[in-house]
Amino acid sequence: MTELTTFSERLLAWFDVHGRKTLPWQEAKTPYRVWVSEIMLQQTQVATVIPYFARFMSEYPTVFELAAAPLDDVLSLWTGLGYYARARNMHRAAQIVVSDHAGIFPSDVEALQQLPGIGRSTAGAIVTLGHGGWAPILDGNVKRVLARYHAIEGWPGKQDVLSALWAVSELHTPPARTADYTQGIMDLGATLCTKSNPRCLTCPVHTDCRARIEGRPTDFPGKKPKKASPRRSTVFLQCLNGDGQILLERRPPSGIWGGLWSFPEIDNDEHLDEWLTKHDFALTETMVVNPVYTHVFSHFKLDITALICRVEPVGLRISDSEQRGWFTLSRAVTLGLPAPVLNMLNTLNTS
Repeated sequence: MTELTTFSERLLAWFDVHGRKTLPWQEAKTPYRVWVSEIMLQQTQVATVIPYFARFMSEYPTVFELAAAPLDDVLSLWTGLGYYARARNMHRAAQIVVSDHAGIFPSDVEALQQLPGIGRSTAGAIVTLGHGGWAPILDGNVKRVLARYHAIEGWPGKQDVLSALWAVSELHTPPARTADYTQGIMDLGATLCTKSNPRCLTCPVHTDCRARIEGRPTDFPGKKPKKASPRRSTVFLQCLNGDGQILLERRPPSGIWGGLWSFPEIDNDEHLDEWLTKHDFALTETMVVNPVYTHVFSHFKLDITALICRVEPVGLRISDSEQRGWFTLSRAVTLGLPAPVLNMLNTLNTS
């Protein structure tokens, strides 16, 4: 029996007994449901995704509803999941699937990779789990399993390491029961071959796992080279009018929180007078400065100072538009919002 057959057969035997088979996206499985779950699961834990997936499917049960939905509504359902470019790409991809593919997801990796937000591994998952075809995958869990099994040194962000992982992923992916194997290797990484404290002795492939034999499973995969996390700061203006409404602006479509609604933003509180003058506002009460709120992104930290400003117009009232407007608090919290903005709105006293 070859090493290839040994690995896949042992993994499949383990999956038959221990694999996860009742996750929401495994029920009534379609390429669309697989796609939505795979995008949501990028950088996000299963337990976090489950309620979001349920709400998303309730609102958009097929790709046609998603394609026809306003982007604001899609972003609103995404609030709290983070990495909002995923939602924008999903919305655009749905529109392309409807317009160019009659609402049917392509069944080959190359065509799927032409859609916004779909990389090789996500495409492979859609092909195998959604269409029942053959393709390798290489998400974070699979990288960890294969890097340990073969003791592949180095950080997977380096091209040579990534190429080596793709090569062994292709070798191990069997021609039969590919969907079960795909789900099984993801489950193995999520439940046994975990980042810390891996349960090696209960792993179905532990007998010839190089990392376990060498006694250093947590050395694989290699760590990303560390560098200091930069810190940035900004000032949010929580402007309230006499009716208790809050002023929000839509952020530019690209960049951090692209397309989401947020508070007007200035560099520092010394620029407040300049901003008020520009927008024909005057303070009606003394400005209140909230404690600094720190939001941690994957690549930097953002220190946010929120200024509560009760204002009235001294010239032409700022006009509502697609990019800016006054909202009641109950309406504001239903918009597509960054998580810190939603948290701030939920604690804001508008009376």
